Amino acid sequence: MASQPSQQYAYRAQKSFGLVGGTPNYDSIDSFQAPEVPARTYQYSPDGRLLAYAIPTGVRIFQAESAQLLQELSLPNVLEIGFSPRGTYLSTWERPQKFEDGTQHKNLRIFSVSTGEELVAFSQKSQEGWELQYTISESHAVRLVGQEIQVFRPAEWSKGVVDKLKVEGATSITLSPGLNPSVAVFVAEKKGQPATVKIYSLTALNGLPTCQKTFFKAQRSQIKWNTLGTQVLVLTATDVDQANKSYYGETGGLYLLSAAGNFDCRVTLDKDGPVHDLAWSPNSKEFVVSYGFMPAKTMLFDQRARTLHDFGTAFCNFISFNPQGRLLAIAGFGNLAGKVDIYDRRTLNKVTSIDASNTSHCEWSPDGRFLLTATLSPRLRVDNGIKIWHCTGPLVHVQLTEELYQVSWRPTPVDALPPFPQNIPPAPAPAPSVLQHADVAKPTPTKPAGAYRPPGLRGLEASAAYKREDGTPSGQSTPNGRYSRSPAPGRFQNGRKHVPGAPTSPSPVRQAGGDQEKRGRKRKGAKDKEKKEGGKKEGGEVDGGARPSLDINVNGNGNVVVADAGAGAGADGADGAVSIPPTPGADGGLDPIAKKVRNLTKKLKAIDELKDKQKKGERLEATQLKKIETEAEIRKELAGLGINP
Repeated sequence: MASQPSQQYAYRAQKSFGLVGGTPNYDSIDSFQAPEVPARTYQYSPDGRLLAYAIPTGVRIFQAESAQLLQELSLPNVLEIGFSPRGTYLSTWERPQKFEDGTQHKNLRIFSVSTGEELVAFSQKSQEGWELQYTISESHAVRLVGQEIQVFRPAEWSKGVVDKLKVEGATSITLSPGLNPSVAVFVAEKKGQPATVKIYSLTALNGLPTCQKTFFKAQRSQIKWNTLGTQVLVLTATDVDQANKSYYGETGGLYLLSAAGNFDCRVTLDKDGPVHDLAWSPNSKEFVVSYGFMPAKTMLFDQRARTLHDFGTAFCNFISFNPQGRLLAIAGFGNLAGKVDIYDRRTLNKVTSIDASNTSHCEWSPDGRFLLTATLSPRLRVDNGIKIWHCTGPLVHVQLTEELYQVSWRPTPVDALPPFPQNIPPAPAPAPSVLQHADVAKPTPTKPAGAYRPPGLRGLEASAAYKREDGTPSGQSTPNGRYSRSPAPGRFQNGRKHVPGAPTSPSPVRQAGGDQEKRGRKRKGAKDKEKKEGGKKEGGEVDGGARPSLDINVNGNGNVVVADAGAGAGADGADGAVSIPPTPGADGGLDPIAKKVRNLTKKLKAIDELKDKQKKGERLEATQLKKIETEAEIRKELAGLGINP
């Protein structure tokens, strides 16, 4: 089999920054000049030729393949960087500052990568959406300033704005890819006015929109163009869910619009809940949506929003096609378990499942054969690292890095790579890092087998009393009014093994002469035995006669009576019964009439307290006043029971 193309990736951590080669060994590129201090961010150019990172003192630009330093720009305080599609221009963003003379801080700068010269600068307060959007050929660049869309020609930055369009209430714009670029403008709903998405042709910006759609429940939107720039998916949402079903707002709807204006529709989603993720296929003819309350449903649609395939329900919130569109990854990250299911788009069969728990970042390799998953900080501050999986499931590389902040594959155009084979290729041999990781991996704790045993009985033979024998029925319920003390664990009672905590069944018929089965035996000290059994025998042996059994009864008055079967008449009763007063608050011994009288008396007492409050001038609530009005009915009911309140 032909060797797999190398796939380079970069990573940035608190104490390290590096480039790593691809299969089969994943060796670090030693010629790369890592920064002496922690880097703030890094970016590859979209064509994969260049790499740049920002440090507190400036920005460095490298040749990605050879790791050779090309330019170093002295720009302190840079927080964000970005390349144009062909890597011709580099954009930087700094946190805006206020100058004493009142001049604006032009914190968004554009540089020439080849010369390092600053070409133009703008003032950009917001970090969100700071970067200019370029056409794929770099012929035009657009940005939104307030409610105005400004168009520039990068080859002629000095001419400034070459075209502009003001859209009332515009909150965001998205430039389409493709050779005939269009601009999608989103206007959020405001003061009862519906939200709007308008699509303009970039070459005829001041003309009428080629497509327009209005909808409610749209305070924010997510706009995704297909690769050709011919269709766009618009997902609308509100900031607050009026039904209180989600902390993240309510999904308004998912709409499919054509840039030419000849087609638009709402995508039908047959399960309630939010839209978790959506993705276009690289062929621009179909898209996948994951939606609904967990477990979410994942559906494949064509370019007319017709259902092609149902992937079923699963705990997933992430969807990604590989660059060739042959494989589809459906996964659940964040607060989900991290299971990744990979499907073959051609057969729609599942290829494999991967357990990538605690994943913060997931990305396909440019050749579409490997999946990179990473646990990043500060999302999680433990077990940070990178794992690379083959599309058939095996783990091929592991790199553990403390406080890992950022990781990404080096982009490579699909045309520069060999096509994905007809049959899914087998996995290569794992890198040495996988074997090293297996040696130091934490052992997975195994669940104890069998039933739970209390700590005090573990390892003892007495614990066998907690295991019910096969075929043994459960104990019958105890008759009302009679209780019996349980024997020690492991003892047999009534011919069956006693299970602690289970109700005991009635004793067999008592035999005359006191030879019946003893129940409720209790071990006592030697002094108690002396008093009840007459002391010890000669020679220090305890009298081995039969010990009395205790029967506990509940009489009609709610008192508990303890009867000693072997004792004579005593001071408490002719038959040795000892009366124990009932537990305070217990209602077991009261008859229904006494209970009713007690409850009515409580209500009268509460009414008297409310009357006292009313006499003192306190303001009572409506429910309290209604309670006072029921006094006459309560007194009448008590009189009917023979009670004079």
